[in-house]
Amino acid sequence: MSIADFYDHLAPFYHLIYEDWEGSIRRQAAALDGIIREYWGDSATTVLDVACGVGTQVLGLAYLGYAVTGSDLSAAEIEIAKRHVEARGLNLALSVVDMREVYTHHHQQFDVVIACDNSVPHLLSDADLLQAFHQFYLCTRPGGGCLISVRDYEHEHRAGVQVKQYGLRVQGQTRYIPFQVWEFQPDGKIYDASLYFVVDSGGKACETTVMRTQYYAVEIDQLISLMGEVGFQQVQRLDDRLFQPVILGRRPEE
Repeated sequence: MSIADFYDHLAPFYHLIYEDWEGSIRRQAAALDGIIREYWGDSATTVLDVACGVGTQVLGLAYLGYAVTGSDLSAAEIEIAKRHVEARGLNLALSVVDMREVYTHHHQQFDVVIACDNSVPHLLSDADLLQAFHQFYLCTRPGGGCLISVRDYEHEHRAGVQVKQYGLRVQGQTRYIPFQVWEFQPDGKIYDASLYFVVDSGGKACETTVMRTQYYAVEIDQLISLMGEVGFQQVQRLDDRLFQPVILGRRPEE
């Protein structure tokens, strides 16, 4: 299953990853707004989200008055995001593109480029990461910056088979039980991730849907180094600001 297929199949379930998706939209927007204002000031008003998914970050930032553009590899997620945008009466552009080609696609610069929710580690090699970061850099105006959030793989046990629980989700009379199974390759760098949704509608049997993908368990220090390699400066890690560690980089003034 390709990354695009994984997210196309995940799209109708995506909001169930969060215990309270609407609340998470607000909380993440507030956190991102605080970081953007602290590091790039009130003049930073344009944002490109290169992995916008169903809209978790772009919706909240648009509510706060940012001029937001979003793109994602998954056409199904973009269609759902467009429905959320229309239902909320927001105005933002959404399109389908691989993050490794965002500047080629958008051909525009923004105050801040973001890629949240561990989207970047879907790229399985340093070469792919460098390609994506170079495109992020080209999309960032001089003096602007890049912000990504990722899992802290340094503190994960990168071996064997592991089960990651999300807990119970309830919508109406239906119960959803999402969980992940991680299976690491021997070198501990790449792992297969299977995301399951058990759907209990109250009958004698449950329906289970599974999506499969891979991740690169890349450490944050390596991501910082790669961002610096493409030209970002003052690259740093922030903890306790979002639900995942955040990495920031600034494009120097020209």
